[in-house]
Amino acid sequence: MTELKALPMSEALEYWLSKVKLSPREFYALAEEYRVLAFTVSRLVRADMLAEIFEAIYRAIQDGTSFETWSKDLEHIWVESGWVGLQAWRIDTIFRTNIQTAYNVGRYKQMMLVSDARPYWQYSAVNDSRTRPTHRALHGRVYRFDSPFWDTWYPPNGHRCRCKVKALSERQVQERGLNVGEGNGIGELIEPPGPNGPLPARPLMPDRGFEGHPGKEAWSPDLSKYPDVLRAKLEQKLAEPA
Repeated sequence: MTELKALPMSEALEYWLSKVKLSPREFYALAEEYRVLAFTVSRLVRADMLAEIFEAIYRAIQDGTSFETWSKDLEHIWVESGWVGLQAWRIDTIFRTNIQTAYNVGRYKQMMLVSDARPYWQYSAVNDSRTRPTHRALHGRVYRFDSPFWDTWYPPNGHRCRCKVKALSERQVQERGLNVGEGNGIGELIEPPGPNGPLPARPLMPDRGFEGHPGKEAWSPDLSKYPDVLRAKLEQKLAEPA
């Protein structure tokens, strides 16, 4: 059976190195679907600090650095930026959202390479006290790899989202009695499971800013479709010696 490589993965590192560093103003001028190709830190205007955080995240992906170690190494930036005390949540968000995006984008590339053998993908949420109700409602769902469902729900699906996707063969789907879904799920009325039973019904909608498919968008080769500021910086990156 075709095997998938374990994390950390070269594809995650490749994706991270392909991102371009933009100021917050440049970044938020981009349409949502292009932001996965860029990196910024809100309310951080100094380019040297942005570059230092970018490099530190790369090392964390490469070495499996813990959040505590990563955060301590950049403490001078957090203090100067005033992100201490009640603002310390920003640091956690920067680390976990970017690390999980890199891993999931890398995993997307791996799963696409084996999509003939494992054409079914299953959504996997952590299902603990921190799991969002909508993400919990998606846990265990199965769709084909080319389903429009993944164009909206391929993780991460929010800041600090820890959800993942598993690739399954047709035999695995049949042996486990799994149903293969259709459609994109947007607006579907759900009753998310809660600690004391189902929560009130609500429409299934992605978190704001996470409506796209980071894996598919990150590996798109057509630079001609990108906004000018992003295309120019990506072309400059591609021209740099390896």
